[in-house]
Amino acid sequence: MARAGNPNGTAPVPAEAAAVDTSHPTRVVGTGTAASCTSAAVVAAVAAGGVITFSCGPAPVVITLNTTAKIKNAASARTVLDGGGLVTLSGGGQRRILYMNTCDQAQGWTTSHCQDQSTPQLTVQNLTFADGNATGETTDGGGGGAIFVRGGRIKVINSRFLRNRCDTTGPDLGGAAIRVLSQSGGLPVYVVASTFGGASGQGGTCANGGALSSIGVSWVVLNSVLSYNTAVGRGANPAKAGTPGGGSGGAIYNDGNRFTVRLAGTIVEDNHANEGGGAVFFVSNDRTGTMSIESSTLRRNPSAGFETKGFPGIFFLGARNPSVTGSTLS
Repeated sequence: MARAGNPNGTAPVPAEAAAVDTSHPTRVVGTGTAASCTSAAVVAAVAAGGVITFSCGPAPVVITLNTTAKIKNAASARTVLDGGGLVTLSGGGQRRILYMNTCDQAQGWTTSHCQDQSTPQLTVQNLTFADGNATGETTDGGGGGAIFVRGGRIKVINSRFLRNRCDTTGPDLGGAAIRVLSQSGGLPVYVVASTFGGASGQGGTCANGGALSSIGVSWVVLNSVLSYNTAVGRGANPAKAGTPGGGSGGAIYNDGNRFTVRLAGTIVEDNHANEGGGAVFFVSNDRTGTMSIESSTLRRNPSAGFETKGFPGIFFLGARNPSVTGSTLS
């Protein structure tokens, strides 16, 4: 797999957002051949946690999951999935690919404050997530066609998200690729050198947030590409009378109170929203949230319904207008 993300992005990557060393894995999926890299092996490895790598032979391989891989909250303080640039995990257009939820007792109840616990910590790197589908999933509001996370922490490095989807209507659900809730300590989700879509027909589709979606969660998106993603709901949030709601945040949908979004060295282009924010929908209900755009390009992100004057492709309600430095918005 060629390196994902924006090859011309030069935003510095902080140490906590760097790739994890997987040279000494806890467990390995596969025994050297593509046939040995099965759905069952992936699901078992994810449930056990730790540092997980793949041995599926020298050629790229697609592993189509027969069931969603779920992280057990007490299995390991961290789970790292490293595909070595050769592995695609697929939902086969039928199911969500990866699930972590510290407030889901079926995955193990570890604390009384599940919405703000520091573990598990999930890292996905050098992987492709394709054809995930969370349609019909209702736990904690649904969404997250490829990855759903509540609690703990998640970071994403050098990974691709292709053709993922979730429910096509609903005022507040979203994240065709990734849906995140309740990150520990209010710390951000890091997305580094990753691609969401990248070409026509490869983007994600959901009611809101054709790539990323969250409620009350901060994001730092570095040296990445988000393109050809679509928010296909209609009626916005709250849903207009006679509509099912949704349609905001072609690439990114963020709602909640105090949270931040930072885009640096990132390209956001050719995304579309039926309602607000063809590129980014950002609503801080108590107007404490902030957004910054640095050394990035946002272009051709039509908002069919509404956007903030002077910020093409963005609908923003927060503490102050987004900070834009060294960037192009058109």
